[in-house]
Amino acid sequence: MSHTQMYSRVLASDPAWNGRFFMGVLTTGIYCLPSCGARKPRPENVRFFPSCDAARAAGLRPCLKCHPDDFARGADPVLESIEALVAEVRGGPGRFRDAGAVVRRSGFGATRCFELLRLHYHATPADLLLRAKVDASRRLLVSGSLPLADVADEAGFAALSSFHEHFKSFTGMTPSDYRTLGLEGSFRVGLPPGYPLAHLLRILGRDPQSATERLSGRTYETSADLDGLPAVLRMEFSNEDVTVSVEAEEALEAQHRVAAHRLVAGILGLEQDADAFTRLARRLGLARLVSGRHGLRLVGTPSVLDGLFWSIIGQQINLPFACALKRRLIENTGIRLSGGLYCIPTAAAVAGLEPSDMRPWQYSRQKAEYLIGAARLMAAGELDLGALPRMSATRAERTLLAVRGLGPWSVNYLMMRSLGFADCVPLGDTGVTSGLQTLFRLEERPDVDATRRLMSVFSPHRSLATAHLWQINQPPP
Repeated sequence: MSHTQMYSRVLASDPAWNGRFFMGVLTTGIYCLPSCGARKPRPENVRFFPSCDAARAAGLRPCLKCHPDDFARGADPVLESIEALVAEVRGGPGRFRDAGAVVRRSGFGATRCFELLRLHYHATPADLLLRAKVDASRRLLVSGSLPLADVADEAGFAALSSFHEHFKSFTGMTPSDYRTLGLEGSFRVGLPPGYPLAHLLRILGRDPQSATERLSGRTYETSADLDGLPAVLRMEFSNEDVTVSVEAEEALEAQHRVAAHRLVAGILGLEQDADAFTRLARRLGLARLVSGRHGLRLVGTPSVLDGLFWSIIGQQINLPFACALKRRLIENTGIRLSGGLYCIPTAAAVAGLEPSDMRPWQYSRQKAEYLIGAARLMAAGELDLGALPRMSATRAERTLLAVRGLGPWSVNYLMMRSLGFADCVPLGDTGVTSGLQTLFRLEERPDVDATRRLMSVFSPHRSLATAHLWQINQPPP
């Protein structure tokens, strides 16, 4: 690459070039990764190096912001320290009085702690602590019979009223209703005020011939793996709430009901801060982005495996053809449930295929190899999808990018829709680029670098920005 080409990657803060070259800034005596978030130097002050050793030999020292030496040797002590902090908060949120206690425990200054948690977990210290408290209270409610006041206290809530308010916001249920989850055969999940139900139903019904889900009026059904139990989950919508019921060949245990609720909450996007994104869009003078869709959320996939298969199948083809390919895979390798729906095939079922087996289903050889390769990694225990949601966004992204066939679009799509990360952009997505062209009144659709720059204003809510951009050129449902 020429100096100009490498400098363009630095201006774009492109992480794809980290490790392929290193940037030395002669005026400061520091060398960095191309993606370093520090202020960009002038091109005449920059020299590029093939390795950290070459940069040090030129008399430069490593950047304390991006830690290029750690990246080069595969270590990341700053990330590891943040991951240890998050594990401690999640393991005992009651030990942290407030967000300030999280910052103090981190060992970093307040600004640096905020920056690192935003980068690696797409969350502020307060967000992280609140989610940990809600998760802890969920575990306490289903695993014992503590009085609600004791549950709130042990989870770290300062007041019972605060416990009720936040728990219902994240789960759509009161703590007492959650404790008796599904004991009467069904349960109700409340919708947030102003929830754009029509948009959700349009998304859920986008493939009328789907083998795994179907929408009839306001009733949605999907196959589901509820903690190892194949089942059909039914959601009946009203304007205020959703009535959820589950059909399975075996009796439902508590863990199956908890899994069903978590799946419903993910589909509805209850944990996403739609109000904060609306405020951000208006503050930026871009209220037209959220007009008519103020409470819009990203619709979660029924499982991480479903999201992974779709992120490979949906690459670089149109939606109807992608739906047809997915349907053929499922009908040939999945398990048929009562009522006609199919379960998503297991990793083992897909791992046993050969690319030639998928040719009659109109899969290209490359797409078939990507699907089978990912499935074989899972079947061999080398790719643990169940561990991804608990990882940092950075660790999850690195894990997924190491899988052949998963690029930046696929990984960010999967992280948004299946793992619930709040600040992702599926770079190269035509829906995003078309939406940006409309929103900013551009003469042509932006390329990857321009997309990255334009989307940066929506951080730390770029996943929700993506959801709105996908809708901006669609007629109201």
